[in-house]
Amino acid sequence: MRLIAAIVQDRDADELLNALMESGFRATKIQTTGGFLRGSSNLILIGVEPGNVDQALDVIRGNCETRTQLVHPNDAPYLANAIEVSVGGAIVFVWALERYERL
Repeated sequence: MRLIAAIVQDRDADELLNALMESGFRATKIQTTGGFLRGSSNLILIGVEPGNVDQALDVIRGNCETRTQLVHPNDAPYLANAIEVSVGGAIVFVWALERYERL
C-alpha cells in the first residue's frame, strides 16, 4: 500500500474529496493552517494500492488549481509591500506503507 498526503487550499478540498470518492478512493480530511500566508488549508490522506498512485495523483491535479493572490502587509506583517504570490495546487507526499488495515 501507499499513503498519499496532499496539502490543499480550503477552496479545493471538498471538490477534491468528491472527485476522489467518484474515482473509488477513500480519503480523510484534516484541517490545517499554512505557514507563509497563515491561511486555512487541508491535509487529505489517501490509502491506495501501488498501481493506483498515478490515477489518484491525476485526480488531485485535476481538482487543485494554482492561482495568484495579492498579499498585503496587513495580512502578513513581515512584508514591507504587497506582493503577488502563487497559491493553490497541492503539495503531495507518497510513502510506501509497511502495514495498512481498515478496522
